[in-house]
Amino acid sequence: MAINLLQVKQFSKLFRVALLLASGLLLTACISSQPFPTGVLVAPPAPTPMTRPPQIGQEWVYNVRNVFNQEILDVVTERVIAVGDQVRIQRSGLKAGSLPDEIQGPWGYVIQDPHWSPPQKLMTPLPLWPEQLTVGWNQFYRSAYQVLGYPDGNYYWGLGMNAMQWELIKVPAGEFLTLQYHNQIPFFESNDYFRISNIRQEDVWLAPQIGRWVIRRGFGRYLTRGVFWINPYWEDYLQWELISWK
Repeated sequence: MAINLLQVKQFSKLFRVALLLASGLLLTACISSQPFPTGVLVAPPAPTPMTRPPQIGQEWVYNVRNVFNQEILDVVTERVIAVGDQVRIQRSGLKAGSLPDEIQGPWGYVIQDPHWSPPQKLMTPLPLWPEQLTVGWNQFYRSAYQVLGYPDGNYYWGLGMNAMQWELIKVPAGEFLTLQYHNQIPFFESNDYFRISNIRQEDVWLAPQIGRWVIRRGFGRYLTRGVFWINPYWEDYLQWELISWK
């Protein structure tokens, strides 16, 4: 169910600023060598481009990089293998081998999301990119997920999405016109009993012409009992960069 709540958006912004200030020294020390992706700001295109529809055989290949030290952890290939009421994207890593599929239904709304760890099966499909490719568009969604392969537990998941700006941005695959948007997942419920508070956030550069993002950069942090937000635990901090597509 979609809820457009100004108060939720404002709280999300304030929380994000406070959290970054609290951990500013850690961020400076750890990730100064991995700059935040920047492109050339451009005016919103008119007419607004349509996102490429899926077809069997479409493929995207990404370097998956550790933001902290710039190490390339894997090269992941994602390929459309089925189109219909649901769209299935088969995934494999050069090092990891076979990875869980991504399932959308309809196109642009994820049902099975393998991006986060552990992979999720969502009870209500959620958009993978803004429903309107318009700067300033924002929405907050509430859903629940199951851990893939473990149907006995349901866990709360809330997603705030905000379309930020249009950019021309370069990646190894070339230069693309992209809509940059920010995702915030505040205080979701983890399947890990020992985690008492969890947040995730990411920035995504969607290229409508290829029907997928060219950069996706995100991380998560969490608390256990006796741990506070001034020094939380970190999940992986990863950046996906497109190196080829078809």
